[in-house]
Amino acid sequence: MTASRNAPAGLPRAVLFDRDGTLIEDVPYNPDPARVQPVPGAVEAVRELRAAGLRTGAVTNQSGIGRGLLTTDQVRRVNARVDELLGPLDVWEVCPHRPEQGCDCRKPRPGMVLSAARRLGIAPEDCVVIGDIGADLAAARAAGARGVLVPTPATRPEEYAGEQGVAADLLLAVRRVLSGGWP
Repeated sequence: MTASRNAPAGLPRAVLFDRDGTLIEDVPYNPDPARVQPVPGAVEAVRELRAAGLRTGAVTNQSGIGRGLLTTDQVRRVNARVDELLGPLDVWEVCPHRPEQGCDCRKPRPGMVLSAARRLGIAPEDCVVIGDIGADLAAARAAGARGVLVPTPATRPEEYAGEQGVAADLLLAVRRVLSGGWP
């Protein structure tokens, strides 16, 4: 974890990212760190957040663990590769459960966002969650955080119809947050 920083007035104190499809290209149930590829603009986006004094983290559903398709160690190694490519994030939250298990951590529930904020020592209201599906926005709202959606081909139009916090790509989303234009 990096040293605590204070964000400029008017900005959130942390940005929490969904992992697959938001920070890195989505490779379903990826067990192989060699297959990790940042989405365009991810390296620069995370760098700009750090330069502005914001904390960074990831909140990621990894049901492949609960389904027996991945091990916890494989997910840790993929996350470590993300940290190598983007620079270490301040906090990682992983939900290993299958959707039908009804846990409190799996997005769209707020558990991972609340836990990440707690581990960072900040209020959830001081966080922005950036993701690529409606569950990411719903988790942000349920936790009291703000959400920004970066649609991908996997994003259904009804997940962002009428949403204010939508950006065409990750770097634009981060620059919107840094300009004080977060939702």
